[in-house]
Amino acid sequence: MAFLSDTLARVKPSPTIAVTTKAQELKAAGRDVIGLGAGEPDFDTPQNIKDAAKRAIDEGKTKYTAVDGIPELKKAICAKFLKENGLTYAPNQITVGTGGKQILYNALMATCNPGDEVIIPAPYWVSYPDMVVLAGGTPVEVVGTLENRFKITPDQLEAAITPRTKWFIFNSPSNPTGAGYTWDELKALTDVLLRHPQVWILSDDMYEHLVFDDFKFCTPAEVEPKLYDRTLTTNGVSKSYAMTGWRIGYAGGPVHLIKAMGTIQSQSTSNPCSVSQYAALEGLTGPQEFLTTNKALFQRRRDLVVSMLNTCPGITCPTPEGAFYVYPDISGCIGKTSAGGVKIENDEAFASALLDETGVAVVFGAAFGLSPNFRVSYATSDAALAEACRRIKSFCDGLK
Repeated sequence: MAFLSDTLARVKPSPTIAVTTKAQELKAAGRDVIGLGAGEPDFDTPQNIKDAAKRAIDEGKTKYTAVDGIPELKKAICAKFLKENGLTYAPNQITVGTGGKQILYNALMATCNPGDEVIIPAPYWVSYPDMVVLAGGTPVEVVGTLENRFKITPDQLEAAITPRTKWFIFNSPSNPTGAGYTWDELKALTDVLLRHPQVWILSDDMYEHLVFDDFKFCTPAEVEPKLYDRTLTTNGVSKSYAMTGWRIGYAGGPVHLIKAMGTIQSQSTSNPCSVSQYAALEGLTGPQEFLTTNKALFQRRRDLVVSMLNTCPGITCPTPEGAFYVYPDISGCIGKTSAGGVKIENDEAFASALLDETGVAVVFGAAFGLSPNFRVSYATSDAALAEACRRIKSFCDGLK
């Protein structure tokens, strides 16, 4: 009898974490490495949020809380959904978990049975397919091409739906591409979903506040209220509020689903960190001006990276609508050989040679379900980004 679960053979370790870990190890060994793999803001959590956490500690708010969130935070989340998304939820329709990842995992674990299919637009966040597999479901990938700016079409969605489809996972702006769906583009998708009442919508809105230019964020239940009763709208404080390590995610949805997710959480982690919950409460209810400041900073970095990468031979880098990622296409580099003698057979070989020969760490596109590409997280300083792009250009110039 094998000791380890057979499930492990079907699940891959996170490639983004692997790249970040390798970059850190090379730095510790003395290498000059610029890490562009981590999906987290490089600036600190706002001071008022940190102060709220300190007050919570001083006031003894360090005990167990309700399994899926303190009442005050749930009330604040209800207010956020109503003000920013036009969605009305009661506190018993809200769940708070240990990061957005746990929210998604709880939802899938609470609902998926063997044979259930979950539609995942690709390129996708690396964890989506593996969480579906862990929950016993079957991931069904639908690929958004470079020509369509990495977004899927209504016809593609329609063709992917079967009687076994249980969920459609929607992420806009996207990790890894930064692509965002306009109101009209999302309405075309929700029109398809209206025709298939067995399909639920899991909307990952984690990058809601990080949108650029004139792009307007929207979420499925907002665009099509008829889908409200079968939509789980998920979000969190990690990205917009620079609180990745605090591990607070949340969602609003139908009472019976929220209750089922609470049951899963009660037998896994129980409540999220009490101090982090009070910090998140301050984040949602305190001053919001820094969101505008940070958005402008990220837009400047996006423009810098896109402009520089598009000067690299063999690379095409679309301008994304949001998040803090770009997803360059490297079709023009495939089949060539690097200055260090490495044959660039695919995007994983490209990323590996780039790190070895230039010290720039990126995540290869196959990890996100679309090749040949790589993901750059521009959540680091302008100086580091400019130097990294110069090294990438030099690497591409050297391909023969």
